[in-house]
Amino acid sequence: MKISIINIFIIIFLLGCVACKHQAQPLSELQLQPTGQAWGALYQQQAAEYKALCYQAYNIARLRLDEKLQNDSGRQLVIVTDIDETVLDNSPYFINLAREGKVYSDSTWVEWTAEIKCDTIPGASHFLKYADKKGVTIYYISNRLEVELLPTIKNLEKWGFPYADKEHVFLMNLKDNSKESRRLSIGEDCEVVLYLGDKMGDFSSYFDHLDRTEMTERTKNRASSFGDKFIVLPNNMYGDWDDVLSKN
Repeated sequence: MKISIINIFIIIFLLGCVACKHQAQPLSELQLQPTGQAWGALYQQQAAEYKALCYQAYNIARLRLDEKLQNDSGRQLVIVTDIDETVLDNSPYFINLAREGKVYSDSTWVEWTAEIKCDTIPGASHFLKYADKKGVTIYYISNRLEVELLPTIKNLEKWGFPYADKEHVFLMNLKDNSKESRRLSIGEDCEVVLYLGDKMGDFSSYFDHLDRTEMTERTKNRASSFGDKFIVLPNNMYGDWDDVLSKN
């Protein structure tokens, strides 16, 4: 679909309006870089459909949890969730990069998370509080760096997320960005009833380190898991789809 000049001006205006409240130059003085991540962030902030998809995911998660609660296995029930774009919203970070004419870097990302300004993903807090009231333990497994642990916990606490502590927030070991070892550390005496995430690697090592063709094939192979044990949140700013494209 062709985009008119008027629509382009509207997009640029919106990029300025929805950016996070950082100290920044006036919009007219900036060289905007509406990269793919900026467009994705704009969609995440402005589209009612995005919010509807999030609510839909968490509504399904609640239905699946209620089913599990009716069939008590006698083991401690656990939910394993990702953090970024699953429970916390980082779209202001990418909007601000576009305003400042910058691209992602580890240093600017760590600066952003240290500010503890992430909002919540629609439906996330409500669902995890519900699970907590039902006696379910929550573990947060994220590929944020260990240096981000305290601000991450504070940001989760800010919105009342349960189990926001060092015992239940597992960040990345620099030697391996796979989440499998952290998932396995939860313990065999627990039963993981749901995995929540926005990237395929949030669910199983089955999806780790694949090229585009392999990722597509394995997703088809596990189709019945999505909406059952795997609950996927939308994220078109970044993700496994971006990683696998760079390999081809």
